[in-house]
Amino acid sequence: MIENFEKQLHDDLHQFLLSIKEVDERLPECPDVEEKWEPIAKSYIPDGIKEFQNFPTASFGWMMYIGMAIAKMWDTDWNTYSKMEDLYTYMRDKRGYDAMDEYIREEVLLLQGIDYNFLEKLTGECASRVYNAMMHQHIEPGTKEAFNAYIACLHQLYLMGVAIQLKRMGYHMTKID
Repeated sequence: MIENFEKQLHDDLHQFLLSIKEVDERLPECPDVEEKWEPIAKSYIPDGIKEFQNFPTASFGWMMYIGMAIAKMWDTDWNTYSKMEDLYTYMRDKRGYDAMDEYIREEVLLLQGIDYNFLEKLTGECASRVYNAMMHQHIEPGTKEAFNAYIACLHQLYLMGVAIQLKRMGYHMTKID
């Protein structure tokens, strides 16, 4: 069931982002960044779950920002960042959990003005879509199934954050014939 749910999330986010030209038809493959998912998730989950109760879209949206930040780190200085034990804590501790979105947009992605505001709206929309999809599953809160659904949501937001940022930096995935 969770696999089907995660595929639905993936397809919905991909189609939405494709429709506004934020990702390509073919999503990027970046094994270095994908390998960081599990350690980042393990480190993020205690903060994310605590935040989820009152601010579910922030709990989800922050993971999308993290995906973008990791993609940017991969592009700029992966030799340094890949060796860091806990990239999530590294980012969180710059300004704290509540301001991590601003830290990533300002100091990692180097955005300002229209781009800064657009990314805030885009991330909020994606987080809302995922939250609504999860609520429509009618999963009992506090169960293993609810936890697995939460992880599936975070995973897809991380991957889509990576895809958005890679495209913004000029990486395009096209089929080679």
